Amino acid sequence: MNEPRDTIMNDIIGGIKMAKHEEVKNGVIFPVGEKNEAYAQFFVGQSYLQTLIADPKVNVGVGNVTFEPGCRNNWHIHRDGFQLLLVTGGEGWYQEEGKPAQLLKAGDVIVTHGGVKHWHGAAKDSWFEHIAITAGTPEWLEPVTDEEYNSIK
Repeated sequence: MNEPRDTIMNDIIGGIKMAKHEEVKNGVIFPVGEKNEAYAQFFVGQSYLQTLIADPKVNVGVGNVTFEPGCRNNWHIHRDGFQLLLVTGGEGWYQEEGKPAQLLKAGDVIVTHGGVKHWHGAAKDSWFEHIAITAGTPEWLEPVTDEEYNSIK
């Protein structure tokens, strides 16, 4: 077999290049969940949410968030709390205001302290999934523009 040709053919189906980490769309550790309609207005693109812990006696929410390629959430701040991201699959980005974006891959951990303006989401060509552990109240801000997103290197 012609290995380079076979690799290209495996990457191209019907003339469309497949996204990286397609397996993430089926859930890596936890189920992918339903379309994230409750927060759709705070995302560019399609995300999915599987709530893992929503106990009113526990002052923290835990969810498995899955992003289609190119999907990202708006800039936001966690008031009177924090957010921990445990990356379980795919490739994505995390950025705090005034700092360069960080490429994220499975096994990466992000700690966002209260009051820090930030966003996170999938790479343009990859599915992305993380567990979000969140305390406090999110303040949703403006979307990450296509210009901002497309300028990430």
